[in-house]
Amino acid sequence: MHEPALRAAAFGSGPLPAPAVTRGAVSLRERLLAAVVLGAEGRYAAAATLLDALRRAGDPLLASLAASTRASHLRQLGGHRRARPLDGAAFATAAPLESEPDPDGLDAAGARADALLGLAADNLALGRLTAARRLAGRARAEDAGWRAEVRGGWVGAEIELAAGQGADAVPHAERAWETALARGARRHTVKSGIVLAVALRAAGAPDHRKISDDLVGNAMATAEECELLSLSWPAALVAADLRPGHAEEYRFRVAQVLHAVLRSADPCGRRVAGESPWVPVPGG
Repeated sequence: MHEPALRAAAFGSGPLPAPAVTRGAVSLRERLLAAVVLGAEGRYAAAATLLDALRRAGDPLLASLAASTRASHLRQLGGHRRARPLDGAAFATAAPLESEPDPDGLDAAGARADALLGLAADNLALGRLTAARRLAGRARAEDAGWRAEVRGGWVGAEIELAAGQGADAVPHAERAWETALARGARRHTVKSGIVLAVALRAAGAPDHRKISDDLVGNAMATAEECELLSLSWPAALVAADLRPGHAEEYRFRVAQVLHAVLRSADPCGRRVAGESPWVPVPGG
């Protein structure tokens, strides 16, 4: 009975449910949705417990989606190298599957797209730009619905940014932003705003500065208001670059949020964050 509330929180504009709702998830699908919500809150250890159990539960589709979600949480902590085997396993599990379509991509095509986009992001972080482009293209071919469209926009923008092509990153980021807005997907809109702000700033046009600043300001406000700690610190980190006069204030907020997030992470998550060149060390 918790699935509508969990789905609205994970993929829509519903409020984060009370802890009793996530703890009371009974069906396998509810447990997957609860793990997505917990990850959004930065409660990675609780999410990992659910996801690791789902990978062993005997449902191949949910096992694939769980592996991709676990990999995504590791990437949020900078653990792309550790995420890559999970994304590979997710794709191997999902490759032969067929299922009825799901409005949020919790289906076979969505599972394949999730895994392929995860692998693209993993390879990009490891400096394998050509492989990342190829995997992102394979994900687009799945035609897996709105969520894959948004995530594909993020990865496409990140690929172009890594290639030094800021102007080429903008259309990917805009597609993600517009799709998330149209869907009413709050969490995805917040991240899309951060990605679009970075892309617009990298493109270098004079009028992009204010638009980027507004996007990041809105993303920070929403992440803080809705307790999306997984996005709060990246938004503040970008704001520190966009608003140099307030950089110290934003970096202090980054350290505060990361301290809370890492306290709620499992040992693997804390380890990958400590090893990551992208995650600031709180107090460091």
